[in-house]
Amino acid sequence: MDFAGAYSTDHLKFLWQGLEVTLLVALISIILSFIIGGAIGTARYARIPIISNLLAMLVETIRNLPLLLIIFFTYFGLREVGLKMPVTMSVIVAMTAFQSAMLSEIIRSGLNSIEKGQIEAARSSGLNYIQTLRHIVLPQALRRMVPPIVSQFISLLKDTSLAVVVALPELTHNAQIIYGHKDAYVLPMLMILAFTYFVVNYALSLVAGRLEVKKG
Repeated sequence: MDFAGAYSTDHLKFLWQGLEVTLLVALISIILSFIIGGAIGTARYARIPIISNLLAMLVETIRNLPLLLIIFFTYFGLREVGLKMPVTMSVIVAMTAFQSAMLSEIIRSGLNSIEKGQIEAARSSGLNYIQTLRHIVLPQALRRMVPPIVSQFISLLKDTSLAVVVALPELTHNAQIIYGHKDAYVLPMLMILAFTYFVVNYALSLVAGRLEVKKG
């Protein structure tokens, strides 16, 4: 094990560049999947005829596919039909599609967890469906959804490492390049990868905990 060589300034800079890509892909995917997943989950909760059934089929299909397969599909498969995307964009599309499906179920379940009596009371007091959803259902559902949503975001950040298979220059990919040059770098690289993922994800968990306390 050559820790001194593995953690040289150039190697650490290279790892930092990979971490920046990891965080960028994760951030964009989180924002997009929250918006899309929220829209799908809300639409399914509203039980819009035909649309809800079509969305349910789409969500169940994506949820039951491995994320790795979806990444292969967006990067390699779409090229076969003439839709070529840069590797970063293809990974973002794949992760957004997968996480949107997962988040839509969390959001739908959160909305369904609100007692029907509260909804009926709100409607009888003169609030329409949209007002009831906005002022009564969503505020309470969001508090209950924070833990599972954050867990899904943490999972998303960790899953960016799967993009190493399409050579996305993220953290794991760059570490792999470094230890590919010398066997003595393997364990030091794996250790710094574990440490970095732990720190980032633990920080995200702490932020989520604070948000949950404030909402409570």
